[in-house]
Amino acid sequence: MFKALRSRNFKLFFYGQSISVIGTWLQKTAVSWMVYSITGSVFLLGLATFLSMIPSLFLAPIAGSIIGRYNRHKSMMILQSLAMLQAGALALLIYLKIYNINFILLLSLIQGIINAFDMTCRQTMMIDIVDDKADLPNAVALNSTLTNFARIAGPALAGIILHQYGEDVCFIGNFLSYIPVLISLSLMRIKPYEPVTQKLNMLRDFHEGFDYVKKEHDMGKMLLMLACSSLFVISFNTLMPVFAKDIFSGNAQTFSWFESAAGIGCIVSAIFLANLKSTEKITTILLGATVLMGISIIVLAFSKSLLLALFCMMLSGIGMMGQTSSVNIYIQSTSLSHMRSRSISFYMMAYQGMIPVGSLLAGYVSHFWGTRTTVAVQGVICLVSVAVYLYYQRQENQAKEIPFYKEGANCSVPHKSH
Repeated sequence: MFKALRSRNFKLFFYGQSISVIGTWLQKTAVSWMVYSITGSVFLLGLATFLSMIPSLFLAPIAGSIIGRYNRHKSMMILQSLAMLQAGALALLIYLKIYNINFILLLSLIQGIINAFDMTCRQTMMIDIVDDKADLPNAVALNSTLTNFARIAGPALAGIILHQYGEDVCFIGNFLSYIPVLISLSLMRIKPYEPVTQKLNMLRDFHEGFDYVKKEHDMGKMLLMLACSSLFVISFNTLMPVFAKDIFSGNAQTFSWFESAAGIGCIVSAIFLANLKSTEKITTILLGATVLMGISIIVLAFSKSLLLALFCMMLSGIGMMGQTSSVNIYIQSTSLSHMRSRSISFYMMAYQGMIPVGSLLAGYVSHFWGTRTTVAVQGVICLVSVAVYLYYQRQENQAKEIPFYKEGANCSVPHKSH
Protein backbone atom coordinates (compact mmCIF):
# COMPACT_ATOMS: atom_id res chain seq x y z
CA MET A 1 0.00 0.00 0.00
CA PHE A 2 2.87 2.42 0.75
CA LYS A 3 5.20 1.52 -2.14
CA ALA A 4 5.17 5.07 -3.55
CA LEU A 5 6.87 6.24 -0.33
CA ARG A 6 10.05 4.55 -1.58
CA SER A 7 10.51 7.70 -3.67
CA ARG A 8 12.35 10.29 -1.56
CA ASN A 9 10.65 13.29 -3.15
CA PHE A 10 7.17 11.82 -2.78
CA LYS A 11 7.93 10.94 0.85
CA LEU A 12 8.87 14.58 1.54
CA PHE A 13 5.76 15.76 -0.26
CA PHE A 14 3.58 13.28 1.65
CA TYR A 15 4.87 14.24 5.11
CA GLY A 16 4.79 17.98 4.41
CA GLN A 17 1.24 17.84 3.08
CA SER A 18 0.07 15.70 6.00
CA ILE A 19 0.28 18.77 8.25
CA SER A 20 -0.76 21.38 5.70
CA VAL A 21 -4.03 19.71 4.67
CA ILE A 22 -5.10 19.38 8.32
CA GLY A 23 -4.67 23.15 8.56
CA THR A 24 -6.71 23.57 5.39
CA TRP A 25 -9.60 21.62 6.88
CA LEU A 26 -9.31 23.58 10.13
CA GLN A 27 -9.89 26.75 8.12
CA LYS A 28 -12.57 25.27 5.86
CA THR A 29 -14.63 24.02 8.81
CA ALA A 30 -14.20 27.27 10.73
CA VAL A 31 -15.22 29.42 7.74
CA SER A 32 -18.38 27.36 7.08
CA TRP A 33 -19.44 27.44 10.72
CA MET A 34 -18.58 31.12 11.18
CA VAL A 35 -20.41 32.30 8.03
CA TYR A 36 -23.57 30.39 8.97
CA SER A 37 -23.36 31.47 12.63
CA ILE A 38 -22.88 35.16 11.75
CA THR A 39 -25.48 35.41 8.99
CA GLY A 40 -27.85 32.47 9.52
CA SER A 41 -28.08 32.40 5.72
CA VAL A 42 -27.84 29.15 3.77
CA PHE A 43 -27.34 31.25 0.63
CA LEU A 44 -24.25 33.01 2.03
CA LEU A 45 -22.97 29.65 3.26
CA GLY A 46 -23.20 28.37 -0.31
CA LEU A 47 -21.71 31.62 -1.64
CA ALA A 48 -18.60 31.24 0.54
CA THR A 49 -17.98 27.76 -0.87
CA PHE A 50 -18.81 29.04 -4.35
CA LEU A 51 -16.20 31.81 -4.23
CA SER A 52 -13.49 29.52 -2.85
CA MET A 53 -13.89 27.03 -5.70
CA ILE A 54 -15.43 28.74 -8.76
CA PRO A 55 -12.05 30.02 -10.08
CA SER A 56 -11.18 26.40 -10.95
CA LEU A 57 -13.97 26.36 -13.54
CA PHE A 58 -12.47 29.27 -15.46
CA LEU A 59 -8.79 29.17 -14.54
CA ALA A 60 -8.09 25.40 -14.69
CA PRO A 61 -7.54 25.41 -18.50
CA ILE A 62 -5.19 28.39 -18.12
CA ALA A 63 -3.44 26.63 -15.24
CA GLY A 64 -3.05 23.45 -17.29
CA SER A 65 -1.49 25.40 -20.14
CA ILE A 66 0.89 27.40 -17.93
CA ILE A 67 1.87 24.65 -15.47
CA GLY A 68 2.78 22.33 -18.35
CA ARG A 69 5.36 24.83 -19.63
CA TYR A 70 7.17 25.97 -16.50
CA ASN A 71 9.09 24.39 -13.63
CA ARG A 72 6.38 22.68 -11.57
CA HIS A 73 8.56 22.48 -8.45
CA LYS A 74 9.24 26.22 -8.38
CA SER A 75 5.62 26.93 -9.27
CA MET A 76 4.51 24.85 -6.28
CA MET A 77 6.81 26.80 -3.96
CA ILE A 78 5.37 30.11 -5.17
CA LEU A 79 1.76 28.93 -4.95
CA GLN A 80 2.17 27.53 -1.43
CA SER A 81 3.76 30.80 -0.32
CA LEU A 82 0.82 32.77 -1.72
CA ALA A 83 -1.61 30.40 0.03
CA MET A 84 0.24 31.02 3.29
CA LEU A 85 -0.15 34.78 2.86
CA GLN A 86 -3.88 34.39 2.21
CA ALA A 87 -4.24 32.24 5.35
CA GLY A 88 -2.27 34.83 7.34
CA ALA A 89 -4.54 37.66 6.15
CA LEU A 90 -7.66 35.73 7.19
CA ALA A 91 -6.12 34.80 10.55
CA LEU A 92 -5.25 38.46 11.25
CA LEU A 93 -8.76 39.59 10.30
CA ILE A 94 -10.44 37.17 12.70
CA TYR A 95 -7.83 37.70 15.44
CA LEU A 96 -8.70 41.42 15.37
CA LYS A 97 -12.40 40.46 15.64
CA ILE A 98 -13.25 42.03 12.28
CA TYR A 99 -16.22 39.82 11.36
CA ASN A 100 -16.87 41.50 8.05
CA ILE A 101 -18.60 39.03 5.74
CA ASN A 102 -17.46 40.94 2.64
CA PHE A 103 -13.78 40.62 3.63
CA ILE A 104 -14.26 36.93 4.39
CA LEU A 105 -15.88 36.33 0.99
CA LEU A 106 -13.12 38.29 -0.79
CA LEU A 107 -10.41 36.21 0.89
CA SER A 108 -12.34 33.06 -0.04
CA LEU A 109 -12.22 34.18 -3.68
CA ILE A 110 -8.46 34.82 -3.46
CA GLN A 111 -8.01 31.35 -1.97
CA GLY A 112 -9.97 29.91 -4.90
CA ILE A 113 -7.76 31.66 -7.45
CA ILE A 114 -4.61 30.29 -5.80
CA ASN A 115 -6.11 26.80 -5.52
CA ALA A 116 -7.03 26.72 -9.22
CA PHE A 117 -3.32 26.78 -10.05
CA ASP A 118 -2.13 24.91 -6.95
CA MET A 119 -4.34 21.83 -7.44
CA THR A 120 -3.41 21.50 -11.11
CA CYS A 121 0.29 21.90 -10.26
CA ARG A 122 0.04 19.44 -7.36
CA GLN A 123 -1.58 16.72 -9.50
CA THR A 124 0.74 17.27 -12.47
CA MET A 125 3.84 17.22 -10.25
CA MET A 126 3.14 13.62 -9.19
CA ILE A 127 4.94 12.33 -12.27
CA ASP A 128 8.06 14.30 -11.24
CA ILE A 129 8.30 13.10 -7.63
CA VAL A 130 7.61 9.36 -8.11
CA ASP A 131 10.73 7.46 -9.21
CA ASP A 132 8.98 4.35 -10.55
CA LYS A 133 6.12 5.31 -12.87
CA ALA A 134 4.39 2.03 -12.02
CA ASP A 135 3.89 3.50 -8.53
CA LEU A 136 1.99 6.50 -9.88
CA PRO A 137 -1.56 5.13 -9.24
CA ASN A 138 -0.44 4.23 -5.71
CA ALA A 139 0.91 7.76 -5.19
CA VAL A 140 -2.40 9.26 -6.35
CA ALA A 141 -4.35 6.99 -3.98
CA LEU A 142 -1.99 7.71 -1.06
CA ASN A 143 -2.38 11.42 -1.66
CA SER A 144 -6.16 10.93 -1.52
CA THR A 145 -5.77 8.91 1.69
CA LEU A 146 -3.73 11.73 3.20
CA THR A 147 -6.27 14.37 2.17
CA ASN A 148 -9.14 12.41 3.63
CA PHE A 149 -7.35 11.54 6.84
CA ALA A 150 -7.07 15.30 7.24
CA ARG A 151 -10.79 15.49 6.50
CA ILE A 152 -11.32 13.46 9.68
CA ALA A 153 -8.65 15.02 11.86
CA GLY A 154 -9.18 18.61 10.64
CA PRO A 155 -12.93 18.98 11.33
CA ALA A 156 -12.69 16.95 14.55
CA LEU A 157 -9.89 19.22 15.78
CA ALA A 158 -11.77 22.28 14.51
CA GLY A 159 -14.87 21.24 16.46
CA ILE A 160 -12.85 21.14 19.68
CA ILE A 161 -10.99 24.40 18.97
CA LEU A 162 -14.15 26.27 17.91
CA HIS A 163 -15.92 25.15 21.06
CA GLN A 164 -13.05 25.75 23.49
CA TYR A 165 -10.92 28.56 22.06
CA GLY A 166 -12.65 30.28 19.12
CA GLU A 167 -12.27 30.44 15.37
CA ASP A 168 -9.15 32.66 15.38
CA VAL A 169 -7.04 29.74 16.65
CA CYS A 170 -8.22 27.64 13.67
CA PHE A 171 -7.09 30.28 11.20
CA ILE A 172 -3.73 30.82 12.92
CA GLY A 173 -3.22 27.04 12.90
CA ASN A 174 -3.78 26.93 9.13
CA PHE A 175 -1.28 29.76 8.61
CA LEU A 176 1.41 27.90 10.56
CA SER A 177 0.67 24.59 8.79
CA TYR A 178 2.26 25.91 5.57
CA ILE A 179 5.72 25.99 7.14
CA PRO A 180 6.32 22.18 6.99
CA VAL A 181 5.20 21.92 3.35
CA LEU A 182 7.50 24.76 2.28
CA ILE A 183 10.41 23.08 4.08
CA SER A 184 9.66 19.71 2.44
CA LEU A 185 9.45 21.30 -1.01
CA SER A 186 12.81 23.02 -0.50
CA LEU A 187 14.44 19.68 0.41
CA MET A 188 13.32 17.91 -2.79
CA ARG A 189 15.84 16.93 -5.44
CA ILE A 190 14.08 17.38 -8.76
CA LYS A 191 15.66 16.59 -12.12
CA PRO A 192 16.72 19.69 -14.12
CA TYR A 193 13.74 21.21 -15.83
CA GLU A 194 13.60 21.11 -19.62
CA PRO A 195 11.77 24.24 -20.78
CA VAL A 196 9.11 23.90 -23.49
CA THR A 197 10.26 25.61 -26.69
CA GLN A 198 6.76 26.08 -28.12
CA LYS A 199 5.34 29.53 -27.34
CA LEU A 200 2.45 29.82 -24.92
CA ASN A 201 -0.91 29.92 -26.69
CA MET A 202 -3.67 29.21 -24.18
CA LEU A 203 -6.50 29.08 -26.72
CA ARG A 204 -4.64 26.56 -28.87
CA ASP A 205 -3.68 24.52 -25.80
CA PHE A 206 -7.32 24.48 -24.67
CA HIS A 207 -8.53 23.21 -28.05
CA GLU A 208 -5.80 20.56 -28.18
CA GLY A 209 -6.66 19.39 -24.66
CA PHE A 210 -10.39 19.31 -25.44
CA ASP A 211 -9.84 17.35 -28.66
CA TYR A 212 -7.60 14.88 -26.80
CA VAL A 213 -10.16 14.26 -24.04
CA LYS A 214 -12.94 13.92 -26.64
CA LYS A 215 -10.98 11.35 -28.66
CA GLU A 216 -10.24 9.34 -25.50
CA HIS A 217 -13.85 8.13 -25.21
CA ASP A 218 -13.54 6.47 -21.79
CA MET A 219 -11.82 9.53 -20.33
CA GLY A 220 -14.45 11.82 -21.81
CA LYS A 221 -17.36 9.80 -20.39
CA MET A 222 -15.74 9.63 -16.96
CA LEU A 223 -15.23 13.39 -16.92
CA LEU A 224 -18.86 14.00 -17.95
CA MET A 225 -20.11 11.79 -15.11
CA LEU A 226 -17.78 13.55 -12.66
CA ALA A 227 -19.00 16.95 -13.87
CA CYS A 228 -22.61 15.87 -13.35
CA SER A 229 -21.88 14.65 -9.81
CA SER A 230 -19.92 17.78 -8.91
CA LEU A 231 -22.66 20.07 -10.21
CA PHE A 232 -25.75 18.30 -8.87
CA VAL A 233 -24.67 15.80 -6.18
CA ILE A 234 -21.42 16.43 -4.26
CA SER A 235 -22.65 19.91 -3.34
CA PHE A 236 -24.96 18.27 -0.77
CA ASN A 237 -22.02 18.70 1.63
CA THR A 238 -22.70 22.45 1.62
CA LEU A 239 -25.96 21.82 3.49
CA MET A 240 -24.38 19.82 6.32
CA PRO A 241 -24.24 22.79 8.73
CA VAL A 242 -28.02 22.99 8.34
CA PHE A 243 -28.35 19.27 9.17
CA ALA A 244 -26.07 19.68 12.20
CA LYS A 245 -27.54 22.89 13.62
CA ASP A 246 -31.21 22.93 12.60
CA ILE A 247 -32.30 19.38 11.78
CA PHE A 248 -30.39 17.62 14.59
CA SER A 249 -30.20 20.64 16.98
CA GLY A 250 -26.43 20.38 17.36
CA ASN A 251 -23.44 22.70 17.62
CA ALA A 252 -20.04 23.15 15.98
CA GLN A 253 -18.90 19.77 17.27
CA THR A 254 -21.94 18.07 15.71
CA PHE A 255 -21.02 19.65 12.39
CA SER A 256 -17.47 18.34 12.74
CA TRP A 257 -18.90 14.82 13.20
CA PHE A 258 -20.59 15.04 9.80
CA GLU A 259 -17.33 16.11 8.13
CA SER A 260 -15.33 13.46 9.97
CA ALA A 261 -17.82 10.69 9.10
CA ALA A 262 -17.47 11.52 5.41
CA GLY A 263 -13.70 11.61 5.89
CA ILE A 264 -13.67 8.10 7.37
CA GLY A 265 -15.55 6.83 4.32
CA CYS A 266 -13.12 8.58 2.01
CA ILE A 267 -10.15 6.97 3.76
CA VAL A 268 -11.71 3.50 3.45
CA SER A 269 -12.18 4.08 -0.27
CA ALA A 270 -8.69 5.55 -0.75
CA ILE A 271 -7.06 2.61 1.03
CA PHE A 272 -8.92 0.23 -1.28
CA LEU A 273 -7.72 2.15 -4.33
CA ALA A 274 -4.15 2.28 -3.00
CA ASN A 275 -4.09 -1.51 -2.99
CA LEU A 276 -5.24 -1.87 -6.61
CA LYS A 277 -2.76 -3.87 -8.66
CA SER A 278 -4.10 -2.68 -12.02
CA THR A 279 -6.58 -0.18 -13.47
CA GLU A 280 -8.52 -2.77 -15.50
CA LYS A 281 -11.65 -2.54 -13.33
CA ILE A 282 -11.53 1.20 -12.77
CA THR A 283 -14.81 1.76 -14.68
CA THR A 284 -16.63 -0.82 -12.52
CA ILE A 285 -15.28 0.88 -9.40
CA LEU A 286 -16.44 4.26 -10.73
CA LEU A 287 -20.01 3.06 -11.36
CA GLY A 288 -20.27 1.09 -8.11
CA ALA A 289 -19.02 4.05 -6.09
CA THR A 290 -21.51 6.39 -7.78
CA VAL A 291 -24.44 4.06 -7.00
CA LEU A 292 -23.34 3.83 -3.35
CA MET A 293 -23.10 7.61 -3.11
CA GLY A 294 -26.59 8.10 -4.57
CA ILE A 295 -28.31 5.58 -2.28
CA SER A 296 -26.56 6.84 0.87
CA ILE A 297 -27.49 10.47 0.11
CA ILE A 298 -31.17 9.55 -0.36
CA VAL A 299 -31.26 7.69 2.98
CA LEU A 300 -29.44 10.61 4.64
CA ALA A 301 -32.10 13.02 3.38
CA PHE A 302 -34.89 11.17 5.20
CA SER A 303 -32.91 10.08 8.25
CA LYS A 304 -34.45 10.87 11.65
CA SER A 305 -31.53 9.44 13.63
CA LEU A 306 -28.21 11.25 14.03
CA LEU A 307 -26.32 7.93 14.09
CA LEU A 308 -27.97 6.81 10.84
CA ALA A 309 -27.20 10.19 9.27
CA LEU A 310 -23.52 9.89 10.26
CA PHE A 311 -23.38 6.34 8.89
CA CYS A 312 -24.85 7.56 5.59
CA MET A 313 -22.24 10.33 5.52
CA MET A 314 -19.53 7.67 5.86
CA LEU A 315 -21.02 5.65 2.98
CA SER A 316 -21.31 8.79 0.86
CA GLY A 317 -17.62 9.45 1.57
CA ILE A 318 -16.74 5.98 0.28
CA GLY A 319 -18.73 6.59 -2.88
CA MET A 320 -17.50 10.12 -3.47
CA MET A 321 -13.83 9.21 -3.06
CA GLY A 322 -14.26 6.07 -5.15
CA GLN A 323 -15.71 8.16 -7.96
CA THR A 324 -13.32 11.12 -7.94
CA SER A 325 -10.13 9.12 -7.33
CA SER A 326 -10.90 6.46 -9.92
CA VAL A 327 -11.22 9.19 -12.56
CA ASN A 328 -8.00 10.82 -11.32
CA ILE A 329 -6.08 7.53 -11.37
CA TYR A 330 -7.31 6.75 -14.88
CA ILE A 331 -6.22 10.14 -16.20
CA GLN A 332 -2.83 10.04 -14.46
CA SER A 333 -2.15 6.50 -15.70
CA THR A 334 -3.32 6.77 -19.32
CA SER A 335 -2.64 10.37 -20.41
CA LEU A 336 0.21 11.04 -22.81
CA SER A 337 3.04 12.88 -21.06
CA HIS A 338 2.68 16.10 -23.07
CA MET A 339 -1.10 16.11 -22.52
CA ARG A 340 -1.13 15.22 -18.82
CA SER A 341 -1.34 18.76 -17.42
CA ARG A 342 -4.15 19.66 -19.83
CA SER A 343 -6.06 16.42 -19.08
CA ILE A 344 -5.74 17.15 -15.37
CA SER A 345 -6.97 20.71 -15.95
CA PHE A 346 -10.20 19.26 -17.42
CA TYR A 347 -10.43 16.97 -14.39
CA MET A 348 -10.13 20.05 -12.15
CA MET A 349 -12.85 21.81 -14.18
CA ALA A 350 -15.19 18.82 -13.90
CA TYR A 351 -14.51 18.34 -10.19
CA GLN A 352 -13.41 21.50 -8.37
CA GLY A 353 -14.93 23.83 -10.97
CA MET A 354 -18.47 22.43 -10.88
CA ILE A 355 -18.81 21.98 -7.11
CA PRO A 356 -19.12 25.73 -6.35
CA VAL A 357 -21.87 26.17 -8.94
CA GLY A 358 -23.62 23.20 -7.39
CA SER A 359 -23.13 24.60 -3.88
CA LEU A 360 -24.73 27.90 -4.85
CA LEU A 361 -27.54 26.02 -6.62
CA ALA A 362 -28.11 23.73 -3.61
CA GLY A 363 -28.27 26.70 -1.24
CA TYR A 364 -30.75 28.51 -3.51
CA VAL A 365 -33.01 25.50 -4.17
CA SER A 366 -33.14 24.54 -0.48
CA HIS A 367 -34.82 27.90 0.23
CA PHE A 368 -37.83 26.72 -1.80
CA TRP A 369 -37.79 22.93 -1.48
CA GLY A 370 -36.31 22.56 1.99
CA THR A 371 -32.98 20.97 2.90
CA ARG A 372 -34.16 17.35 3.09
CA THR A 373 -35.97 17.42 -0.27
CA THR A 374 -33.02 19.09 -1.97
CA VAL A 375 -30.58 16.43 -0.74
CA ALA A 376 -32.98 13.62 -1.73
CA VAL A 377 -33.23 14.98 -5.29
CA GLN A 378 -29.41 15.16 -5.45
CA GLY A 379 -29.25 11.45 -4.57
CA VAL A 380 -31.75 10.58 -7.31
CA ILE A 381 -29.75 12.57 -9.89
CA CYS A 382 -26.67 10.58 -8.87
CA LEU A 383 -28.40 7.28 -9.67
CA VAL A 384 -29.82 8.63 -12.94
CA SER A 385 -26.28 9.58 -14.07
CA VAL A 386 -25.24 5.93 -13.72
CA ALA A 387 -28.22 4.79 -15.79
CA VAL A 388 -27.35 7.32 -18.52
CA TYR A 389 -23.68 6.23 -18.50
CA LEU A 390 -24.66 2.55 -18.85
CA TYR A 391 -27.15 3.36 -21.62
CA TYR A 392 -24.55 5.14 -23.74
CA GLN A 393 -21.96 2.48 -22.96
CA ARG A 394 -24.38 -0.15 -24.23
CA GLN A 395 -25.10 1.91 -27.37
CA GLU A 396 -21.38 2.23 -28.00
CA ASN A 397 -20.78 -1.49 -27.55
CA GLN A 398 -23.65 -2.34 -29.93
CA ALA A 399 -22.26 0.07 -32.53
CA LYS A 400 -18.92 -1.74 -32.40
CA GLU A 401 -20.63 -5.09 -33.03
CA ILE A 402 -22.49 -3.91 -36.20
CA PRO A 403 -20.40 -4.70 -39.31
CA PHE A 404 -19.59 -1.71 -41.45
CA TYR A 405 -19.97 -1.92 -45.25
CA LYS A 406 -18.86 0.83 -47.56
CA GLU A 407 -21.68 2.27 -49.64
CA GLY A 408 -21.81 0.62 -53.06
CA ALA A 409 -19.46 -2.19 -52.06
CA ASN A 410 -20.27 -5.64 -53.46
CA CYS A 411 -20.65 -8.16 -50.71
CA SER A 412 -20.97 -11.80 -51.60
CA VAL A 413 -21.57 -14.86 -49.51
CA PRO A 414 -19.37 -17.78 -50.44
CA HIS A 415 -21.22 -20.89 -51.64
CA LYS A 416 -20.63 -24.19 -49.95
CA SER A 417 -18.57 -26.51 -52.02
CA HIS A 418 -20.15 -29.88 -52.67
